[in-house]
Amino acid sequence: MTYKFIDLFAGIGGFRLGFEKAGFECVFSSEIDSHAQEMYYTNFGDFPSGDIREISLKSIPSFDILLAGFPCQPFSIAGEKKGFNDIRGTLFFDIAKILEYYQPKVVVLENVKHFKNHDRGKTLNTILTTLNNLGYTTNWSLLNAIDFGVPQNRERTIIVGCLGDIEFDFSKLKKVKTRKLEDILEDENKEFEYLKEDEYTLIENPKQQMSGLIFAGYLNKNIRVNGIRPDTKHLSRVHKQPNRIYSSQGTHPTLSSQESAGRYYILHHEKVRKLTLRECYRLMGFPDDFKLIGSRAKLYNRVGNSIVIPMVQEIAIQIKEQFFNPNFIIKYPLSPKQMSLLDLGLLCH
Repeated sequence: MTYKFIDLFAGIGGFRLGFEKAGFECVFSSEIDSHAQEMYYTNFGDFPSGDIREISLKSIPSFDILLAGFPCQPFSIAGEKKGFNDIRGTLFFDIAKILEYYQPKVVVLENVKHFKNHDRGKTLNTILTTLNNLGYTTNWSLLNAIDFGVPQNRERTIIVGCLGDIEFDFSKLKKVKTRKLEDILEDENKEFEYLKEDEYTLIENPKQQMSGLIFAGYLNKNIRVNGIRPDTKHLSRVHKQPNRIYSSQGTHPTLSSQESAGRYYILHHEKVRKLTLRECYRLMGFPDDFKLIGSRAKLYNRVGNSIVIPMVQEIAIQIKEQFFNPNFIIKYPLSPKQMSLLDLGLLCH
């Protein structure tokens, strides 16, 4: 049996690629950005519906899993009440309406690392409470791309909910050895943008950080003078990522959705150059046959705002194993509502 999912706030399809690789089928997508829509259509043949707030609930086909990398909007009264009263006026409210209407077996939500701390944790608590009130047992975790075969230090908050009493076990996700940045670099490219030697300074004997990053040098920019501590002049030059240079022998920091010029500099074979667009997409797990269309600025924005595909694929594999395995035993006793859902085949088993 092929289980179906919908792809909300779809971007360029990172969530979709990961779940399709695990054997799931996409039956509906939604994305408001016009360039992301064009890229999605070019690669999948489906043109996503636009603004989620304008989509008719009845127009969405039946599905088993809801996926959403939703924006973190301010929750003005987060944590003061329970259920829909806390989320009206936010885009999560539209997700909740779809969940209430269709009651899919599984929901998977993704957001930035610091989402868990938003409004002192009240926002996360409100979302979990809302999902619980809709009948979902939830669990969440902070996952890092470097644990799933991608040499990028990129942490994301992942929430998984199941309609019923089964809690997703994040400890069962299979992690792999961290790769080096050099493993995903292109061998040759006419578009390599090398820096001149007088444009940067390298650090002697750079040390690898716990995250796998090796800070190798910095661009020769004006030194920031205010608030400099002793022996930190080189750090003061690079307080913003576009000025930093990282060794290809380590990992790479998070690609930013705000970086439209692709200012990601690496030290490779004793030369300093920018990462190419294709290398940036490889850092997110996109295959080389994934079609890149539009301006370079928009392409950098899109990749920085996407999700790491190998991480998504592993989540999808474990969702299939933990929630759709017919040998999985449901915890008893069940509530009357859950019993009715079980009879209809809508409860995780």
